[in-house]
Amino acid sequence: MSLFKRKSESAGGRPGEWYYCIRHNKVEEGPECKATDRLGPYATQAEAAHALEKAEQRNEDWDRDPDWSDDEGDQRP
Repeated sequence: MSLFKRKSESAGGRPGEWYYCIRHNKVEEGPECKATDRLGPYATQAEAAHALEKAEQRNEDWDRDPDWSDDEGDQRP
């Protein structure tokens, strides 16, 4: 049993998966940065490049969802 994990084991992810690193603001393939600093995995490099836009759109959709409104008068199921 090894005392130390290889970088790819500790970072998670696999080569061929694409991520967007929010710490370095860059697209990366496979496990380069820590999992806590990444969005993904994405199927393609292009999808990973638009990760922040996709997250922003999801946040806006969530804000408009009446089931998740923060208004005091709203009742959630």
